[in-house]
Amino acid sequence: MKFILGKKVKMTQDFREKGEVVPLTVIEAGPCLITQIKTKEKDGYQAVQVGFGFKKKLTKPLRGHLKNLGNFRYLKEFRLRDDEDISLFKVGLEIKVDLFSPGDKVQVTGTSKGKGFAGVVKRHGFHGSPASHGHKDQLRMPGSIGATDPARVFKGTRMAGRMGGQRVTIKNLEVFKIDKENNLLYLKGAVPGARGSLVLIKGEGEFKLEEEKPKEEKPKEEKQEEKQDKEKQEEEAKEKKVEKEETMKTSEQNSQKEKEEK
Repeated sequence: MKFILGKKVKMTQDFREKGEVVPLTVIEAGPCLITQIKTKEKDGYQAVQVGFGFKKKLTKPLRGHLKNLGNFRYLKEFRLRDDEDISLFKVGLEIKVDLFSPGDKVQVTGTSKGKGFAGVVKRHGFHGSPASHGHKDQLRMPGSIGATDPARVFKGTRMAGRMGGQRVTIKNLEVFKIDKENNLLYLKGAVPGARGSLVLIKGEGEFKLEEEKPKEEKPKEEKQEEKQDKEKQEEEAKEKKVEKEETMKTSEQNSQKEKEEK
């Protein structure tokens, strides 16, 4: 299973090769760091805890838990299936956006926008009462909420109340393209939440990260030659400075002599 944490940036659009318009959501995904691994033997289930974002101050318990891995604003857990290999994950491993590729299907979880206290027409799609035939001031009223015999309101009865601000998951969103340099993930369609809100992205597939190629060390001879070149450049720069100072002094002396002669 592939997973990453991200921040919703904005919505935009792009075009396919045939000219079809595609609505896109831009997500700043990662880089994230694995902060904890939970095993079946120790914790009873398999999961990976991931850190994302920056926070200036941490509490002492959090500081001890993170062990100088970083000051993360968000810590979220991704639960793994029993048949998945937990040995692929290590504490301190960095997860980047290149884990995904265009064409992947992912599910995105976020917190929907809060709408405040809403009536039944907006919240549940009630049609309301007719405007005539004795329905004065009843256009957007809920109407009857049930029989009087139970003497209570049944659980789950659709009524007015606070709307939005809930955890919402959308499945089968297509990864349209990836921007590795800016850590941006472009998903086809809308994603729950406001701009700047946290989103959890999950997808099927093997957890494979691109290994960074180790830098080739230069031989000693090349290093010595570079040092010598630097020393020569420094000496030349010093000589130029001295020459400039001498020319400035001579020009000042000549100007003083001209003034005295006048």
